Amino acid sequence: MNLDSSFSPSRGGQLCDMAGKTVVKTLPTVEEVLTAREEYLNPEAAAPKLSGLGLKAFVWALEIETIGRPILGGILKQNKTLEAIRERIIPDDPMFYLEYPSQKRTEAEVLPLEEAGPSVARVEIALDSLPPSASSFKEKLSSEYPFLYWTIRDYAAAYSSRHVTPSEVAERFISAIEQSEKSSPRMAYLISFKPDDIRKQAEASTKRHAEGKPLSILDGILFAVKDDIDCVPHPSTGGTKWLHRYREVKEDAECVSRLRNAGVVFVGKANMNELGLGVTGHNAHYGVIRNPHDTGRHTGGSSAGSCALVAAGLCSGALGSDVGGSIRIPSGICGTVGLKVTVGRTTLKGVSGVSWTMESIGPITANVEDLVLLYSAYLGSLPSDQLISKPLPPCVPNLKDRATLQNLKIGKFSAWFKDTLEAEVAEVCERSLKLLREGYGTETEEIFLAELQELRNGHLVTVATEYATTLRPYYPHVKKEMGLEPRSNLALFYHFGSHDYVAAQQLRRRQMHYHMEAFKTVDVIVTPTTAMTAPEISPGSVKLGESDLVKSGNLMRFILAGNFLGLPCLSVPVGHDSKGLPIGLQLIGRPWEEATLLRVAAAIEEVCLPYRQRPKVFHDLLK
Repeated sequence: MNLDSSFSPSRGGQLCDMAGKTVVKTLPTVEEVLTAREEYLNPEAAAPKLSGLGLKAFVWALEIETIGRPILGGILKQNKTLEAIRERIIPDDPMFYLEYPSQKRTEAEVLPLEEAGPSVARVEIALDSLPPSASSFKEKLSSEYPFLYWTIRDYAAAYSSRHVTPSEVAERFISAIEQSEKSSPRMAYLISFKPDDIRKQAEASTKRHAEGKPLSILDGILFAVKDDIDCVPHPSTGGTKWLHRYREVKEDAECVSRLRNAGVVFVGKANMNELGLGVTGHNAHYGVIRNPHDTGRHTGGSSAGSCALVAAGLCSGALGSDVGGSIRIPSGICGTVGLKVTVGRTTLKGVSGVSWTMESIGPITANVEDLVLLYSAYLGSLPSDQLISKPLPPCVPNLKDRATLQNLKIGKFSAWFKDTLEAEVAEVCERSLKLLREGYGTETEEIFLAELQELRNGHLVTVATEYATTLRPYYPHVKKEMGLEPRSNLALFYHFGSHDYVAAQQLRRRQMHYHMEAFKTVDVIVTPTTAMTAPEISPGSVKLGESDLVKSGNLMRFILAGNFLGLPCLSVPVGHDSKGLPIGLQLIGRPWEEATLLRVAAAIEEVCLPYRQRPKVFHDLLK
């Protein structure tokens, strides 16, 4: 076949043979796409919903190559997953690692943090950025005073006033965890739990407080760590039954070490979706993590245990990891605050990560002020971290000055924003923007984000091939030890090839262009965190798990740009639906501008506080 030699893939159009017959379509240039502004479309995912023995038979078929490849090929074709990956010419260079345009700081009223300095010094600066508490710890002790959660400052006041000691709080935590293991249903918060180690840490903190020498305001604060982040003396299993056999934990991850230096008491390793391969919080080995707002519903994943502990009042904070919404999804449907920082803002040293271009570590807390304190403590990259884009120096917002929000512009792509499975989700999120506008004078502007279906495809292929590459040495030896859901996902992941990965990175460059164009006119992009509230736990899925791509798609609809493009994102609770289930609003920021997200989140938290509720499962560790 002779092809027209004058064809140039840098122009939108199509590749034709000498007879003029279309052979291969070409994606239009990004400039043409932005000019055309095609209508937003979100085709529903098409795939079988399976659980129990049906899922077991499905995985068995997928893992037989002669049967599995046609099945997977059919599912991918039905969803048009590979249409823009394999069947079109993409007129863009690949972006193998995140490249951001050169930036000057645009954030107003911030306090700079010394990245290479001690964590205690950064925490002191962050503490100074907070406004005075609306009420004192003593006022909150009154049973008539309505509030949702104790803050870190409340715990510090309780310790300094001798109302309670870190050791007493630790004992209450240990008792609550032991009771939760006997509850029906079992909450399944933790994978590794060592009471004696908790007592040892708390005793040291109690002694420092008694001597009037706490390391920082974080001294004695209970904190959990997702089970893919190293924290001595616990193994890191990544939610598996095998990873710790290949990867010995000899020291804390860098982020854990920085928190420990500030006096944090680590309570154990939080339960998670196995290898992070899931968005519900189901783990076939360690149990289904239950949502404290409704124990018959999922917590969301994969940082499910971290989020559930915070939502239930058992910890002031927890660390999670995020490759496909794993911090934001559980935060959105459990009523907590979750921050996914810019990729490269924090080091991954000591994290058993699986995606080298998209993963980041972030805190989950019950309120924004605690998030500011914990973020300041653990952030920072190392000289060994290879970054193509030079990050702006870290900072925190000066929350004592809220007037700067008046000049802030919020971007909303309405067609996308309203694309929720449940109308109440979009309505509650819309109400939060109205309250923010009335309370702080912010402006909401309409923006356009192109090729969101290609964004999903690019993210899927990227995460799939990076996971598959990372796990390839282990997979043949440990496959039979895995749960059915991660095995079905990995069967799909190994379906993609190197040419698919390169094409996905071409789509990454296009998406970076579209989002950076939007950020020329707005400071923050807003969406619902998830397209649905917490889904019900199917009884048939408890033991063997389930595969439900439609459910996964609804939970992941709005979160992929944060990972695929490495952008900072934050989920903040804004209310509940008619069933009492939490709803989160997602804020997406410019690269390295976490402080702007924290500032906006603090304002949203304030105006939406009357619409929030405590979960049904709640532990008061101070009273």
